[in-house]
Amino acid sequence: MTMPIGPSFIALQVRNLDASTKFYCEVFGFMAQERNPPGAVIFATKPIPLALREPLRPLPETAPLGTGMVLWVACNDADAFHDRIIERGGKVLAAINDGPFGRFFVASDPDGYAITFHTAQN
Repeated sequence: MTMPIGPSFIALQVRNLDASTKFYCEVFGFMAQERNPPGAVIFATKPIPLALREPLRPLPETAPLGTGMVLWVACNDADAFHDRIIERGGKVLAAINDGPFGRFFVASDPDGYAITFHTAQN
């Protein structure tokens, strides 16, 4: 019998690919891969690739995107990363705290996606 194995690729649909890519690189600190398919930017993340892409269908013009979806992204030090995002002008939705996967906080991107960053567990 066949069954799902688990996530292997995550892509967020954004309203403005250029502006979102700039934000993810300059504020969040992601590194874009050199080669990307048309209409998308793939970041050098592991173990699961993360991408931004142009919408497959029209998106709401003003409402935050991703409501109901929770995306956790590991980082080396959530406390230091939290401070860096604030220094770079990012918006923090939930302050640094302790949770099931260690220290974490929630930040927002230009489209209103709430991204939870947490200290990676070794």
